[in-house]
Amino acid sequence: MRTKIATLALGIFCLMALPAETSAQGAIEVIVNDKAITSFDISQRAKLIRLTQRKSNAVSRREAEQELIDEALQLAEAERIGVSVSDAEVNNAFANIARGVKLTPANLSKALRQNGVNPQTLRDRLKAQLAWSQTVRRRFQAQVDVNENDIIAALREMEDEDKNTSVEYDLRQVIVVVPKSSSNSFRNQRLRDSNAIRANFNSCEAAGAVLGQYKEVVMRPVGRRLETELPGVMREALAKLEPGNLTKPEQTERGYEMLALCGKREIASDMAARTEIENNLRAKEGEQMSRRYLMTLRRTATIVER
Repeated sequence: MRTKIATLALGIFCLMALPAETSAQGAIEVIVNDKAITSFDISQRAKLIRLTQRKSNAVSRREAEQELIDEALQLAEAERIGVSVSDAEVNNAFANIARGVKLTPANLSKALRQNGVNPQTLRDRLKAQLAWSQTVRRRFQAQVDVNENDIIAALREMEDEDKNTSVEYDLRQVIVVVPKSSSNSFRNQRLRDSNAIRANFNSCEAAGAVLGQYKEVVMRPVGRRLETELPGVMREALAKLEPGNLTKPEQTERGYEMLALCGKREIASDMAARTEIENNLRAKEGEQMSRRYLMTLRRTATIVER
């Protein structure tokens, strides 16, 4: 979210000052404060919407334009309050989508290009989503409150078989540190180190013997987490692991990160159901706050459509 609010006069001035068309990016269709959205941007986003949501050309184009307007406002607001999204975070989100459709990131990029979509179009959307999520969380986290009566009511509506058991994981985080200024060759070496650690890791209690062979490797306690508390991709990865093993290394701002599964157990109670209900209720309330936040940004923005 961001509030880079320009005056109408400034918006018109920007519209006049910017070139009407560029050979690579197409004609300017919309100015959002000082951000230009071109026909190329809209066309690419519309193709992505058609590809992923199977909507008609006309509907895809309308949604693409509105989506790009919202994202321009969201990214500007994120910048205003100091939220930034790294390339590593975007790459990780892109890789998660690739895994979800059983492709490598390179093959996902290839599939997008074959359908006329520049992979950067998806990366741009992911960056805006990540920035907005962090912005909303920073802005409203303290205000999101779930009513106990709502949780109890939802529990009563559930069938007994939906709340009888859940898996609880005992987790630790392993970080193979990679400084931001590192060369590609060093990053590749640290990835090889990460895979070697994963191959030799067989016990959280004996982790020191393996990790001690490598420089700048950190192990942090995460604690016990119910499966319903974990993101879907992480939950799927842990479900395939036996205790004493590590998840695959994921690139982040800090380097390569893995989760160590130190133990797991089944819990026979409604704790998991309660946690899931509370998380869902919080998510719904957060979505409502997010929509109101974006509506406020739209009302105060200068949006000039050509």
